[in-house]
Amino acid sequence: MKAYVDENCIGCGLCTSVCPEVFEMDEEQVAQAVGAISEEIEETVKEARDNCPVEAIHTEE
Repeated sequence: MKAYVDENCIGCGLCTSVCPEVFEMDEEQVAQAVGAISEEIEETVKEARDNCPVEAIHTEE
């Protein structure tokens, strides 16, 4: 699985609190996907994606 955050990110930090293994805030205070997504954390990544208030997180299988 791969994840990315698009330009709609508002920097709320939800994804970084749900899945800090994959998401972090950059210098502009918007999220970016940085970590490898192992099978063990795929569900957590999907939870972050599904709860993003602006639907800025996307995943590819």
